[in-house]
Amino acid sequence: MLRICQLRVGVATPKPSLFLPSFFFFSSFPSSSHTSFPRSTTFRFHPPLLSLPLPPFASVMPLKASASYSTGSSSADGGRPREILVQHLLVKEDDQKLLLDLQQRISAGEDLSDLAVEYSMCPSKEEGGMLGWVRKGQMVPEFEEAAFSAPLNKVVRCKTKFGWHLLQVLSEREESILQDIQPDELHVKIQDPNFLEEAQLIDVREPEEVAKASLPGFTVLPLRQFGTWGPEITTKFDPQKDTYVMCHHGVRSLQVSKWLQSQGFRKVYNLSGGIHAYAVQVDPSVPTY
Repeated sequence: MLRICQLRVGVATPKPSLFLPSFFFFSSFPSSSHTSFPRSTTFRFHPPLLSLPLPPFASVMPLKASASYSTGSSSADGGRPREILVQHLLVKEDDQKLLLDLQQRISAGEDLSDLAVEYSMCPSKEEGGMLGWVRKGQMVPEFEEAAFSAPLNKVVRCKTKFGWHLLQVLSEREESILQDIQPDELHVKIQDPNFLEEAQLIDVREPEEVAKASLPGFTVLPLRQFGTWGPEITTKFDPQKDTYVMCHHGVRSLQVSKWLQSQGFRKVYNLSGGIHAYAVQVDPSVPTY
């Protein structure tokens, strides 16, 4: 049973983390409009493990402009990277009795998501253990190996530094795309009326920033108002369409771009350097601030 996840902004940061430090987390917003968010803060929305602090032991390749951020395994049919939809529950390493009992109950027909709500140690229990769509390189190695090796819909178990997991892969698909787009590239596209009609353009700056400088065609979704627009993002925007995200310097927009990718958006483009770079490099008629 899939559960609809609820937004919780500014809650206490949970301790476990399956995800490596290549993802983004934020809940309390700094006063500066373009300051990078600290890794220790939390942005609570599904998939739930996006809300967890990440372990410091994983090395992360730096993100490069105009390069795809996609990483992943290859599917058996065609060698294309894939991503999987995963739910799980977590119990303590020494709680073997509970682990076996839960396995037996699942084998008898009980739903993993229902058991996760009642027994899981992971904060994702609030969403029935749903982790959302994940790709290789995001999770701790033991969990990743088990998840990407698991047959669809079969519950398997694995052990990590956090304890024992019972996990289930609900679906898989070809991996989505997240790329930087340079200001000059976006400028060329904006001149095409068909582009403005077909593409989805999102500006995550605050209203007072938009009043100072803006680009045509962008829908303003202020990051500080995520609690209002976040839960409705897939009803107001089409995940199958190309989506372009902009902020002041490209930091907030990259964070939102990654989140959009996790929500099932297939092709997401982050404006490198934000509207500031666009004004400086391409169109001096756009004010800087």
